[in-house]
Amino acid sequence: MKVVLFALCGSYSHTALSVRCLRPALLSEGYDVVIIEGNLRDRSSSLLHSLYSQKADVYGFSCYIWNIDEMLTLAKDLRSLLPECKIVFGGPEASYGNERFAELDFVDSVVCGAGEKIFSEICRDVAAKKPLEKVYRAEKVGITDGILYEERELMGKGKSILYYESSRGCPFSCAYCLSSAECGVTAKSAEQTLSELLDFEKLGEDYKIIKFIDRTFNFDISRANDIWRSLLDEKYTKKYHFEVCASLLNDESFNIFREMPEGKIQLEVGLQSTNERTLSEIARHLDVNKTLENCRRIKDMGNIHLHLDLIAGLPYEDMESFRRSFDAAYPACHKLQLGFLKLLHGTALRKNFEKYGYKFLSGAPYTVLCNDHITYDEMHSLEKISYLLERYHESGNFDKCLDFVMEKTSSPFDFYMGLSHFIEKNDGREIQKISQSDAFSLLYRYALGLLCETDAEHFSVLMHEDFAAREVRKMPRLK
Repeated sequence: MKVVLFALCGSYSHTALSVRCLRPALLSEGYDVVIIEGNLRDRSSSLLHSLYSQKADVYGFSCYIWNIDEMLTLAKDLRSLLPECKIVFGGPEASYGNERFAELDFVDSVVCGAGEKIFSEICRDVAAKKPLEKVYRAEKVGITDGILYEERELMGKGKSILYYESSRGCPFSCAYCLSSAECGVTAKSAEQTLSELLDFEKLGEDYKIIKFIDRTFNFDISRANDIWRSLLDEKYTKKYHFEVCASLLNDESFNIFREMPEGKIQLEVGLQSTNERTLSEIARHLDVNKTLENCRRIKDMGNIHLHLDLIAGLPYEDMESFRRSFDAAYPACHKLQLGFLKLLHGTALRKNFEKYGYKFLSGAPYTVLCNDHITYDEMHSLEKISYLLERYHESGNFDKCLDFVMEKTSSPFDFYMGLSHFIEKNDGREIQKISQSDAFSLLYRYALGLLCETDAEHFSVLMHEDFAAREVRKMPRLK
């Protein structure tokens, strides 16, 4: 029997871990297993033909908020071409609110929860010609399996980011996160994790970043320190990305971090907000002061790249509160990432959305539009700031001149809000449509209004240095 595992990634450089979690068990039962991995930029006709050409008995669709619309369309069209095949939806978007899919005649079954065991059971039922249940609810599956990228050819060409899971679950129960619907954490040992990371070295130099998808990598700080300490060894050549709870870091963590070669690891910290009432309401038990202090310590080391996350649209966070969160977070990290709350099926905030007056997109990704504490216009203005953060701050193209001007401003939030208004007033185009040359020119003209003459001259020098470091074209006229 042939089984196709289908994943649709957000970017060509990414790899889908989900389908590779399912593959080993299916192979062990003797099935012919094919992985088809596309991305959202692929033509739907090409993806459909790839699926159809396999003439498989079972198709497993890995569903997320970023691909569910495409998955539904492809599944419906595939069923019309192969009416006898079985189509199974799984993944986070299928696991909750699954009544949406149970009513669709082109989706035979929906898997709720981890699919490693239950999908194999479904395939056994298909092979035995047993009728399928519409919804299969998986028991909680611990993370114990070995390396999931067994063969280099499974990766495909052009992939640079490998996703890796060393623990499953989360010690926290944040109301906006799907992890709040589960309890407990299971993890591979430090020894097994390090052995599997070493196996990645065999995949070649193309695969540069190993991104841990662990919700909170350092939930067990002793285990985390053991892994980080071992990564000091030169035999581990990749860049490793971890999402951590900064307040759980201890002195041993920082001693290891000081020895870490520059660029070998990067850390992501979910601050989300500094508003204590907001954090309490979403059950995010976080020591804000310790989190920010530890983030500043990491940043000051200079050898570890640190991302800090905020979420706009949380309960009781109005614009002034968000401004305070932004201003506290911005100087404590290298890159500040501004996300927008999504009311995911299965989360506590979605179940209680009326309590906070939420209005949100009716379809995926269910992004919040407004609530009782922040208006739609205000959320839209934050979207523009998010874009400017990505364009100016996260790109690295303006590092020197931005660092300088930030020393002269008391509020990074006000700086970006003012830049947004300045661009709209003086350029006339949507912020997302300005060219790179105009991005330099507009930033320069905006900064002139904030700086004294001497500082403006120094800012101009730094901007020329930034441009020369990243661009091969001639510097545009700044005025």
